[in-house]
Amino acid sequence: MTTYIWVAVVVVAVVALAAIGYIGLRQQRRNHLRERFGPEYERMVSERDTRREAEEELLSREQRHAELDIRPLTDESRDTYAHRWTEVQERFVDAPASAVTEADRLVTAVMEERGYPTEGFEQRLSDLSVGHAQTLDHYRAAHEISGRAAREESSTEELRQAMVHYRTLFEDLLQETTRGR
Repeated sequence: MTTYIWVAVVVVAVVALAAIGYIGLRQQRRNHLRERFGPEYERMVSERDTRREAEEELLSREQRHAELDIRPLTDESRDTYAHRWTEVQERFVDAPASAVTEADRLVTAVMEERGYPTEGFEQRLSDLSVGHAQTLDHYRAAHEISGRAAREESSTEELRQAMVHYRTLFEDLLQETTRGR
């Protein structure tokens, strides 16, 4: 009889340790995703039916991102893009809507040269969320204003805000560089 009691105690202990390990791993994964994705983590959790579904989506994004050939810009490319950005900003004074459109194109060009796929806005957001999560809300805001500008439904102040938002992402994309590559 005492053997059965000891077996039951061991089984309960093993199950308890497995449960603690599972909970610990889940919490570790959650912390990793929160740190990596920042505000994008909370946004995904609020958009999905369950936290688990949101976390699976973010893990999927990490896996896709790991398969991409993301590379830093050369110093020469970074300088060229920085100069082009200055030109776009200067054109804003005379043609704000077209400057915003150019800013969007310039951000997309930098993404493409860095190795990000550029096939659609939602996919660009998804891919950027892994390495540039802190600037995604800026990108969303700029893109939304840019869409309204294309329909001539935005004010000059909104267009100025779009430029500020695009610049935030643009500068983030330019930060990582390599010499002589």
